Parts: sequence; structure tokens; C-alpha cells
Amino acid sequence: MKNNWFEIKNIDSVDSPSIALYKEHLQFNIDHMLAMVNGETHRLMPHVKTNKMPKVLKLLVASGITNFKASTISEAEIAVEAGAKSVLIAHQLVGPKVDRFLSLLKHFHAADLSTIIDSKETASLLNQKAIEKGITVPIYIDINNGMNRSGIKIGSGIDSLLSFIKKCKGLQFNGFHIYDGHLRDSDFSVRNEKIENELKDGATYFEALQKVHPSIKLICGGTPSFTSHLLRENRITSPGTCVLWDWGYSEKLTEQKFKYAALLVTRIISKPTEGIVTLDLGHKSVAPENPIDKRVKFLNIKNYELLSQSEEHGVLQVSNWEELNVGDVLYGIPYHICPTINLHDEVSVIENGAKTDSWEITARKRRLRF
Repeated sequence: MKNNWFEIKNIDSVDSPSIALYKEHLQFNIDHMLAMVNGETHRLMPHVKTNKMPKVLKLLVASGITNFKASTISEAEIAVEAGAKSVLIAHQLVGPKVDRFLSLLKHFHAADLSTIIDSKETASLLNQKAIEKGITVPIYIDINNGMNRSGIKIGSGIDSLLSFIKKCKGLQFNGFHIYDGHLRDSDFSVRNEKIENELKDGATYFEALQKVHPSIKLICGGTPSFTSHLLRENRITSPGTCVLWDWGYSEKLTEQKFKYAALLVTRIISKPTEGIVTLDLGHKSVAPENPIDKRVKFLNIKNYELLSQSEEHGVLQVSNWEELNVGDVLYGIPYHICPTINLHDEVSVIENGAKTDSWEITARKRRLRF
């Protein structure tokens, strides 16, 4: 077989199904992300949800990136422990998470920990509990600019919410958070136009408010809109997937030139009938939310079709059945890396074509210390 960049020399040390993390590609992606903002690290707030690994976060911090966004308290916890100076939990906290967050904030008092709100109910509860603990919580108002997943729309009570927050002694208003993950057209000009059109009211509102409160911030988007928001100097960008990259975004975001840093390693475990091989790659090992033909793309096999997946099996129709053997290794690019990472406990770190280490995917756990 022709040697390719993804082939692992000591593959017998890599179990399957698993994820191989190619350190050189990872560092390339970090450097490229920095280059895209001309080294202005204050404009970057990468999302932790994609990698969930302390060792990856330490590489980001070592590169000068110290501000992060997270979805869970566990993600925020590992980011601060890795050296982050600020972390925004971009998920409105309810139930026991409120107390967990306040404990996290009080423990890591040297770091700037914040969260989002989009309702008076959340603001009131957070304010009450913050006052009880004698702390002040930095918050961002979450804006709904068309995704309809969370946030408050401009003109739908935002003035009232902002006035309410100003009366809350336990809260500190830091700015706005806007996520536009539903806008991912493959044509950048089309995508950019939609992003700007949907953000227009929010951006105008922010700019007017910023004249009165110069310190407030506007935290925008994810990886699909990264290349749009970085063009506006008053916006903080929040790419996440680009640190590892995946098949889905490489198809859609063609103007972004990141490298695949995380691949799936799987092996053939059976040849049950002519033309069919079975892999140890079931839907417990690769994100299954997309149709069967949009889950994994294999790099070292051609003319195949993934017919089905069960929990621990993947059934593949192949054209070169006679050439394949039980035990053969296949390398695959996941269509969606973020939930795929969350299905694994660790990654095999690949340097110079060989496994050199294993890194724990620590924040796949919903709860660590807090």
C-alpha cells in the first residue's frame, strides 16, 4: 500500500475503534487560526466543545490564546486549569448547574468566568444566588438572530431585560453573545451576506450601546461564520471545529484551509459474504445524527458504501473484497468531529507518523469536580 500521511507506523499499538490525533496538523490549525486574525489573540474565543482535552487547551494557551467558550461546566473547568484567563459558558444555566457554576467561579476567582442569559427568570435566580454567596457574576445577553435555538430577539423585550439586569447587584453586564450556526452555505459570499443581514439589527443595537458602555463585547458565531466575523474588528470570534477539522466543514467551508487533525481508526472484523466487510465502527464510535452516507469518509479504500451501522458494527459494501482481510485497518474522516470526540475516552497522539502518547478526553464527562 502506498504510504500516506495518515498511516501510523506502529498501528499495532492503536486499538480500534478509536481516534488518532495528528499533532502536526493540530498545531498547523492553531497557527492558521491565529494567522486569520493577524495574531490578534484578543479576537479569538475558541469553543472547547470540539476537543474537550486539557492537552489541546494547553497547546492553545501556549500559542497565546487564553479566552475560550464552553458549553458545559466541565469544559470550563478544564479550560481554566489549562491556563485560560477567561471562559464564557454559552449555555443558559438552570437547575443545579447554577450552584455548580457559582462554586466554579468562586474557586477559580482569578479567572474571568461568565455565562449567558436570555430571560428575567434566569437573571433573577442567578442574581439571588450570587448575592447569597457574596460574588458578582459576569453575564452576556444571548441574542437570537434567526437560529431560534436560544436567545432573545432584538426588539422583543431586550431593553426591558437590560434594564432589569442593571438593577441586579449580583450581575455584571459584559455584552452580547450571538450564535449563527444555521448559516453554513458553501458559497462564502452567500453565507456572508446572510450572516450580515441577520446580524444587522443586533450589530446596530450593540454599536449604539457601546458608545455609552465602551467596555462591552460582542461575541459572535462559530466555525462557519468565523471567516465573516473576523472581518469586523469589533467582534470576538468563536471557532471551534477548525482546531480538529472534519469532513462536513471541509465540504461546506471551502475558503477555510484547515487540516484533518483527528481521524477514526477502525478494523475489518468479518467478511460475512462476498462484497461485504464488517468494521468495528458502530454508531457508538462515530456521530450518528446524519444520514448513513454522511458519517465517515475513508481515506485508504475506494468504491465503497456504508450500508448500515448498529451499536458496535459497521457494514461496508466494497468493490475489492478479495483484496481485503480480517484485521485490515481503515482510516476515516468523521463528518462531524464534535459529537464523535464525545464518544471516546482518549485519543492516540501521532507524531512523525507514529503513536507517541495518549491524551484523555476529560470533559466528555458531564461532571468533574464541580
